[in-house]
Amino acid sequence: MKLAPEAEAMLAGEMGAARKWAVEHQLQVGRMFDARDLVEVSQAHMMADPESTGEAGVRLVEGFAALPAEERRVVIPMITDPRGVDLDYYDPLGQTEDMANMERRFIAACQSLGITMTNTCINYQTIMPPVRGDHVAYGDTGVVIYSNSICGARSNFEGGPSALAAGLTGYTPRYGLHLDESRRATRRFKVNRQPRELTDWGVLGAVIGKRAGSYWEVPVIEGIETVPTSDQAKHLGAAMASYGSTPLFHIVGITPECETIDDVGGAGLPAEEVSKEDLNDFRGTFGAAGEKVDVVVFAAPQLSLIEMGAVAEHCRGRKRHADTALLVCTPASVYVDAKSAGYVDAIEDFGGRVLQGTCFYQQFAREIGEANGWTRLLSNSTKIVNILGGYGYRPALASMEDCIASAEAGRIV
Repeated sequence: MKLAPEAEAMLAGEMGAARKWAVEHQLQVGRMFDARDLVEVSQAHMMADPESTGEAGVRLVEGFAALPAEERRVVIPMITDPRGVDLDYYDPLGQTEDMANMERRFIAACQSLGITMTNTCINYQTIMPPVRGDHVAYGDTGVVIYSNSICGARSNFEGGPSALAAGLTGYTPRYGLHLDESRRATRRFKVNRQPRELTDWGVLGAVIGKRAGSYWEVPVIEGIETVPTSDQAKHLGAAMASYGSTPLFHIVGITPECETIDDVGGAGLPAEEVSKEDLNDFRGTFGAAGEKVDVVVFAAPQLSLIEMGAVAEHCRGRKRHADTALLVCTPASVYVDAKSAGYVDAIEDFGGRVLQGTCFYQQFAREIGEANGWTRLLSNSTKIVNILGGYGYRPALASMEDCIASAEAGRIV
């Protein structure tokens, strides 16, 4: 791999042990994917919850934190994904003090490196969204697919060490979606039923993601008649990435790289229909009408301010069932505005709990389920119902409105 003089100096140890480690890591990753060189990136975003890092990851970053300041500081803006414990209003859901202490240690180490603890998976809605053509190093799958597809930026799925290496060097290996040729469509899907509310968009993303089924496949979607809102696009992409490992999609006439299908090389691909029956069949796998619900979760992705307002509106004048918990996850930056607007109070008056800077499945979901006796979980997020079956839950899927109605009734409506 060809290295710029600055990266060569880092590799030689001239800029300290942390940057030497970072370039060595990037060379290993780059060689695996036949990268020809490193590309400069403008910002980095790291998966940094304790379930991802473990004790080994915490010790790694603490080791860098012990180095002299000039050797350890990140060289580009670097932010973090959701945490495992809400330490702002500390009242554990079932996490242990050891879990919380691991969080505190990791946060302290990250801050000493100059990493900004944003604790969000919706940075593209809240913190310096990337722009078209911008090379970045992002970790969370929902962040990557939204930034590639809706913003037109360029990122692969970066594991935690790779994102940290990018923050320390300002580079990442140039492979995958940093290359023009990897952004061309490889699968063509034609939609004949228009998605409306957020869960519809998530279901569509899941069906396409399952069919695509590979990181290296790039779907192009025809037939979408209405430009999705930011939240709708968020649910579409998060589900597609969850079910198909998909990091990029195009929508003809809507996403920035695809004014026409020819722009992404999709005209010669065979069209695969996504029918009403396909969407209904998928929903049927997560249906549980009439069953008792233990916990209703709004998370994965975290909620935007607009979503917080919508949840609050559904909650007003109602009360949750005594046997059903309601959890809402949002970034701290959104929480402040949601509190000011009265949304947090409306959700809490209903009996819900608003968590800052966490996401349900990243906050020791199995342990808190066992601690609270939760098994039947309901959400409007197609992504989270895919994940939580592996954490001991029986997940069900419904619209935001029906989720609140179910929390009120204690049973899935």
